[in-house]
Amino acid sequence: MAPGLFKCIEGNEDANELHRDYSNGILRITKCSSCKKPVDKYIEYDPVIVLIYATLCKIQAFRHILFNTEINIHWKLCVFCLLCEAYLRWSLLQGSQASSDPADIIRYTKEWEFYCLFALAALELAVFCIGVLFILWMAQRCCGSSLEFAPLLKALLLSSYGKVLLIPAVIWEHDFSPLCFSLIRLFVLTSNSQAIRVILNCSRRLSLLAVCGGLLLETWVAQALKTLQVCSQDYLSML
Repeated sequence: MAPGLFKCIEGNEDANELHRDYSNGILRITKCSSCKKPVDKYIEYDPVIVLIYATLCKIQAFRHILFNTEINIHWKLCVFCLLCEAYLRWSLLQGSQASSDPADIIRYTKEWEFYCLFALAALELAVFCIGVLFILWMAQRCCGSSLEFAPLLKALLLSSYGKVLLIPAVIWEHDFSPLCFSLIRLFVLTSNSQAIRVILNCSRRLSLLAVCGGLLLETWVAQALKTLQVCSQDYLSML
């Protein structure tokens, strides 16, 4: 990573390096010139420990991941999360259709319904991101600042990793599944809000406003699509 692109995870100050490499393989973590604390203590941590801190929505862990690492799997993660969400919707749809034929599982995977649900989940995610980015762009424009969309989009996609939890929620289905799905959604939105705070170094109020605005736009589009689907089905039934 190029010099000057690192961030202190405590004070969000710029740093030229995370550690200094001495002879004989001795590494020393660089201290921030502003807060006098290690620029990034998480470089010594195991990735699993870092993930746990990120799950707890620690802002230092988010800064480590978004600024001081070269993680470029956000698009792959996005596709995987969309597959998880599409599978959830598909399983709920097929759950209402009881069948005793084991071959139905193979047959269902070949149906176009799954791919349509995947496209619907992708559309809703795109609408959510557009709504969030638009609100943040308007806020930055009112303040006379510019907005870089690429880092924000990457942060939104990476912070949506919580959707992976939909898979075990479906596998271990029980009476509290709807509550689990709602809690997972709340966790994803909280992570999105924290990621926005890290990238823009803004207030919690602005990040929550952007996330809520994106969620409202996504909900409105989803309801509009459902209404359109019902109307089209009624029209076809009248023919």
